[in-house]
Amino acid sequence: MNILVTGGAGYIGSHACKALAAAGFTPVTYDNLVYGHRWSVKWGPLIEGDILDRRKLDELFVRYRPQAIMHFAAYAYVGESVENPRKYYRNNVGGTLNLLEAMMDHGVDKIIFSSSCATYGIPVTEHIAETHQQDPINPYGFTKLVVERMLSDFARAQGLKYAALRYFNAAGADADGEIGEQHDPETHLIPRVLETALGVRECIDIYGTDYPTPDGTAIRDYIHVTDLAQAHVRALERLMHGGGSLALNLGVGRGYSVREVIAAAERVTGRTISARELPRRPGDPPVLVANPTLARKELDWAPRYTAIEDMVDTAWRWLSKRLPVGGVSVRAD
Repeated sequence: MNILVTGGAGYIGSHACKALAAAGFTPVTYDNLVYGHRWSVKWGPLIEGDILDRRKLDELFVRYRPQAIMHFAAYAYVGESVENPRKYYRNNVGGTLNLLEAMMDHGVDKIIFSSSCATYGIPVTEHIAETHQQDPINPYGFTKLVVERMLSDFARAQGLKYAALRYFNAAGADADGEIGEQHDPETHLIPRVLETALGVRECIDIYGTDYPTPDGTAIRDYIHVTDLAQAHVRALERLMHGGGSLALNLGVGRGYSVREVIAAAERVTGRTISARELPRRPGDPPVLVANPTLARKELDWAPRYTAIEDMVDTAWRWLSKRLPVGGVSVRAD
């Protein structure tokens, strides 16, 4: 059974492809390779293309006849979305509308959407449930919210079945070492900390040390990318067995501070990691932690990785093979 995976050459998308293949599906990756990598497509065909290209989407649907969609294709840099919102609305919203129209025209009615906790904006509770108000504070988060509303409207009007998965901070790498995280530029904390351990960076910047948290640094809920991928497969199987549409948080339900992440990385690598303290960034909330109760119930799913050391360890084993100590990034594509 073919599953179309938009953005399947990216970090989370490629891990989802591996999980799909393990569950007996054939992932068909559709990716423009702006941020994705050819080397990460290992479990099915790769078709290079853009979700804004309706003609190519039609050809893809005719050739592969996918039974469902996993939709990861999106731009995802918050700062860039503020500076260039046009790019984000065109791709994240316009591209998704293009995809939904192609789905409807080709009789495909199931989609798993890669949403984000960025749709919530500044939290008013420590543990965020799906009922929390959605009030994003940047264009990236708002594009994710707009797509969620689009899915809901298509569900009412045209019978679309969807799962919108709002995840918190994806982390780690495939435990088998086949795929992992490689962004350019890299903005995620854990790989930046590990790059510092390897000497690729002089130090890791800590933005804000005066938050109302135990050690003064911001706290985030980290969820291992393999656990994320497995949740996507569970959501797909749920829809295929007649389950209704829904939106779910994907997180561990416990947070780690920036200092705790750095300390975990020092334990894993056995190296001292230099840090530089800087002022807070505007819009960064002190704490972002999921309430994942609903996902555990609806998907019969629970994360295997809950300790930050274990997540960091998989990332370290992946990254240390690709970045020489004190050297320059080794690109495989």
